[in-house]
Amino acid sequence: MKILHYYYDIMNLYGDRGNVSVLERLIRESGSDCEVCKKSFGDSVDFSDYDFIFIGSGTEQNQKRVLADFKDSADSLREYIESSKPALFTGNSFEMLGKTITDCDGREYEGLGIFDFTTREQNKTRMTADAVFESEFLSKPLVGFVNKCSEIFGVNSPAFTVKRGLGDNTEAKTEGIRENNFIGTHLTGPVLVKNPHLAEFFAEIILGKKSNTDCLELAKRGYDVTLSELTAQE
Repeated sequence: MKILHYYYDIMNLYGDRGNVSVLERLIRESGSDCEVCKKSFGDSVDFSDYDFIFIGSGTEQNQKRVLADFKDSADSLREYIESSKPALFTGNSFEMLGKTITDCDGREYEGLGIFDFTTREQNKTRMTADAVFESEFLSKPLVGFVNKCSEIFGVNSPAFTVKRGLGDNTEAKTEGIRENNFIGTHLTGPVLVKNPHLAEFFAEIILGKKSNTDCLELAKRGYDVTLSELTAQE
């Protein structure tokens, strides 16, 4: 099994590399070999070579640098997503897949155009919140943290319903995007460490079977405590 950690060196806020580490361990402990490939600016990438793609969050400035480098890969990534192979983009990385990103000074950047949504940044304050998100494809909610300066409009296939925290914009009760087995979310933490059931969801898709290991038992206990604390505050 091959995991691509794309832009590992510049899109790695909030301990995002932990998402790759926990998924790699889960796959290995389930009895399969797993190779993590790290790629960044200027590297040749054929997404079809990989069983899972991850990109983490970056600063707004670094996001724009990555976007300029990423544009030539739009068709290849679209084919990967349409093939139902799994991917996770966290923080502001999934914003690059929309039509446009407008920064706080009104400059508009063309996105990859894989999805129809648009992103608008503001510079008044950063929007931060603990989060509890529910979904139709997971039996348990997700927990984590959101830290962003952007609002998203026009998502046709949201990933989550917001029970606590921030949606795509100030009016939205939904968050992120899901298309086939691609998930984009502002939820950080890192999200797969805080939500081992989501790691197991991806591992099952990658392996073609349920993971058979108890290596995430400590993470599951931590999740139970976090969920209990966050829901008790409602």
